[in-house]
Amino acid sequence: MADLQITFLGTGTSHGIPMIGCDCPVCTSADPHDERLRASVLVRSPEQTWVIDTGPDFRRQCLREKVRHLDAVFYSHSHTDHVMGFDDLRRFCDPVPLPVYATPDTMADLRRVFSFAFDGLHRYPGYVIPDPRELLGPVELDGTRIAPLELPHGRASCTGYLFSQNDKPLFAYLSDCHDVPLDVVDQVKGVAVLVLDALREAPHPTHMHVAQAIRIAGQIGPGKTFFTHMGHEVMHAELSSRLPDGIALAYDGLRISI
Repeated sequence: MADLQITFLGTGTSHGIPMIGCDCPVCTSADPHDERLRASVLVRSPEQTWVIDTGPDFRRQCLREKVRHLDAVFYSHSHTDHVMGFDDLRRFCDPVPLPVYATPDTMADLRRVFSFAFDGLHRYPGYVIPDPRELLGPVELDGTRIAPLELPHGRASCTGYLFSQNDKPLFAYLSDCHDVPLDVVDQVKGVAVLVLDALREAPHPTHMHVAQAIRIAGQIGPGKTFFTHMGHEVMHAELSSRLPDGIALAYDGLRISI
């Protein structure tokens, strides 16, 4: 097995694509690459399997990719399109509690929204049993170092992640941000695979747009870059044909070995 295997569970923005009630060319496209569930990614090392975010489509994503085991879940932030599949983690908590990693602010939101799981007082048999672990710095899990990276996301913040082995940066996941600070650029420079937020071509107050993401990728200098968290303004085939070498649009079900 490769050092890491990355599977894009979803690559869409908060509405999902197609959007409800929309007849635009992307939402009515017959190209399967233009169907995007809410953004999430599965990361497998030879020893463990992790997921970043559990959005509203998490059950469907797990069924599609035949996910049968998780060793931990990492959360980027507490917006609903990234956490509302929490309930479906119950299938990965029997009988052992599932480690849940998040920054203190995000963990506080998870505890509030899903108090019936965290407080232990109202948990039904077979329900989610979280093992909350606040991220105050990098964690080491069976030879893989996972470092949280603070990213600006409008008035909020989002946590990106850098996965490294033997001091080699393998995979950086920087979704839901309107910029990548210079200290984060420095931390992920030369990473083998970089995933960046790229909502659309027009600027947006809380997400990066395509030209901005291309510029950031140039600063980081990864082996390969993939864009995610895309809206219905992005038609996969059309935009793919205009991207620079080394940059591609991710799509649901895309699997990469590093």
